[in-house]
Amino acid sequence: MCYYVSNQLTRKEMKDTFGVTFEGPDFQGSEFTNGFSFPKTPVILDENPDVAVLGAWGLLPWWAKDRGPQKNTLNARIETLAEKASFKDSVSKRCLVLVHGFYEWKQLDAKGKKKEKYFIRLNNGEKPFALGGIYNFWTDPKTNELLTSFSIVTSGANEFMSEIHNTKDRMPLVLAKSAEEAWLSERSVDDFVFPNYDPDLVAINLDASSTQLSLF
Repeated sequence: MCYYVSNQLTRKEMKDTFGVTFEGPDFQGSEFTNGFSFPKTPVILDENPDVAVLGAWGLLPWWAKDRGPQKNTLNARIETLAEKASFKDSVSKRCLVLVHGFYEWKQLDAKGKKKEKYFIRLNNGEKPFALGGIYNFWTDPKTNELLTSFSIVTSGANEFMSEIHNTKDRMPLVLAKSAEEAWLSERSVDDFVFPNYDPDLVAINLDASSTQLSLF
């Protein structure tokens, strides 16, 4: 799963890395962003891939009466996107969620009392990168505010992530530069299910050392 990210991107980083301009209020982000606070974070939508906008983490389907469902829609399993009521209308609404990395914990004992925290990112020379997402526009029935909301898509873990996220065996859809345009197109989601798609990742064990890991 993916509930914690580093989304502290500048306008210059968005322009240099993704070739987009940022349209929105001043954005600072955080090195450690908790999805359960339903933060706004930069996303690139398939309908306008030349700009980045702020989206609220936690997809709200059209039928949501309030923002309550967000706590259950931070992530969307790629294998069941077309089946789940919250996600099936957004399968073809693709977005890029812009981050510097994400965090997971490796469980060291059977009871989960001992854990190690890892910072994980695409092996791209420490540049920002994109996570694959789906989105929906939702209008708050009480305030009429139009909100762009999104979920981060997850897949089965590859060998690298299985060593870290060793109790859930899941990972977010980390997009290599060459896969960004393909995700934003209407290419079948099956092409992005592991092992059909397997990103090259690196990780830092934040609790043991600052040594970067690329292979276990």
